Amino acid sequence: MDFEPFVLAHEPAIRLGFFVSVFALVAVLELAAPRRALTLPKTLRWASNLGLVALNTVLLRLVFPLAAAGIAAFGAANGWGLLNHFHVSFWLALPVAVIAMDLAIWLQHVMVHAVPALWRLHQVHHADLDFDMTTGLRFHPIEIGLSMLIKFATIAVLGPPVVAVVIFEVLLNATAMFNHGNVRLPAALDRVLRWFVVTPDMHRVHHSVEDDETNSNFGFNLPWWDRLFGTYRAQPRAGHEGMTIGVLGHTDPREVARLDGMLLLPFKGEVGGYAINQRHWPGEHVA
Repeated sequence: MDFEPFVLAHEPAIRLGFFVSVFALVAVLELAAPRRALTLPKTLRWASNLGLVALNTVLLRLVFPLAAAGIAAFGAANGWGLLNHFHVSFWLALPVAVIAMDLAIWLQHVMVHAVPALWRLHQVHHADLDFDMTTGLRFHPIEIGLSMLIKFATIAVLGPPVVAVVIFEVLLNATAMFNHGNVRLPAALDRVLRWFVVTPDMHRVHHSVEDDETNSNFGFNLPWWDRLFGTYRAQPRAGHEGMTIGVLGHTDPREVARLDGMLLLPFKGEVGGYAINQRHWPGEHVA
């Protein structure tokens, strides 16, 4: 397509423009219709969470200067990937690629909950004591690096159009901020929306301190995978106002709400029962 070189050349500006726009919109919604009262000062959390975003952005550009769209362009030029190999038309490849990449991200999310070493990294995201749109942006730099490598491998195998990769990246960032938003949606609207996109109430369950609730609702963008694979949970047991956010045993703001604490968190303490294959059930014999 003629506009693919334009999209590739302006990919950082396109992503930044959508990021700033969605950030501002969700920030307004959080002020206008908050779902829960925050337990920590917003200035402390936002400074740390957004500081982590800035650090990750710089590191990604240094370590992976080509970025995901660049890998897609290189793959298209060299005929890499299933969609390129079978010469799938652009207009069919576009939705197929976006949906397939979303499934790959869902599978990756399940994986970081299943492998104890990866959960150590991912718990930085879960250890936030409050739940708002900046929670959707806070990930440990090592997890971000591993995620980028998985994304590159997915793109190489799939062979998506450059535009599909940029659309997916924009959607992923936008929906991550939206579904982590401290926003109260009308119940009727939420029931309809969660058939098409992960809503704040749907994803908030995933940030419960209860391990069985944490290991549900893994979707970031499309909500279908949790329903299809049996990991969907409609509501938290304690209700959205009564549930506790975070990770058991990690309640010190110096550890979970400051940048230095978040960077060191994966290297401290035990994994516990959050990693899926480390959980124990009532009546189970533990050697």
